[in-house]
Amino acid sequence: ISPPELIKDRGSLHPINHMKDSIMNLLTSYGFEIVDGPEIETEEFNFDMLNIKKSHPARQMHDTFYIENKSNLLRTHTSPVQIRGMLEKKPPLAFISGGKVYRKDDDATHLPMFHQVEGIYVDENVSFAQLKDLIYKIIYSLFGEDVELRFRPSYFPFTEPSAEVDILSKEGKWLEILGCGLVNPIVLDNCNINSDKYSGLAFGLGIERIAMLKHGVTDIREFYKSNLDFLSQFK
Repeated sequence: ISPPELIKDRGSLHPINHMKDSIMNLLTSYGFEIVDGPEIETEEFNFDMLNIKKSHPARQMHDTFYIENKSNLLRTHTSPVQIRGMLEKKPPLAFISGGKVYRKDDDATHLPMFHQVEGIYVDENVSFAQLKDLIYKIIYSLFGEDVELRFRPSYFPFTEPSAEVDILSKEGKWLEILGCGLVNPIVLDNCNINSDKYSGLAFGLGIERIAMLKHGVTDIREFYKSNLDFLSQFK
């Protein structure tokens, strides 16, 4: 056993890992199964299977980290994990995946490497009302039931209809918190799931964004500077 005077210097779980574990534990309590997949992906799983067309800006070199003569890439989201899961199992299914993703961004609110948690639920007669109910449960669990939120119509190639969800900050500003929608039937068909019989809902959260909002952090880069004074606040 370490002397008491040394215990105060011990490390602790990184705030991003703590936030990721909290979200994953919350979602597994709702019945979601955790699945995992590779961080090095193919264009087929990262883009094609998700109905992201060849002309989509996300596929350009200035947005995506390509490797091996553009035959592979660092995944830009955790959605390919859900594709792999849907190819392996048949509905009803409920998956969540969490981990590192990579995009060519670097400023106070974006990093070239960050973390996501994404979920998908596929069954018969899945509706947008079910999706909204789930999102409310997630947001209330993370921020309390006093938080005000709104759904804004949006566009994602892999969901239709799609929405982005904002919460109202203490300063009276709307802040984007996650994206969601009903799974595009094209994506279901790509995974050999009959879209005439089954439908699904999907959502994705940026873990750093959630941690920034919960802890009042204004610069995402603070999480990765190895500043012990900063990190010790989260023990």
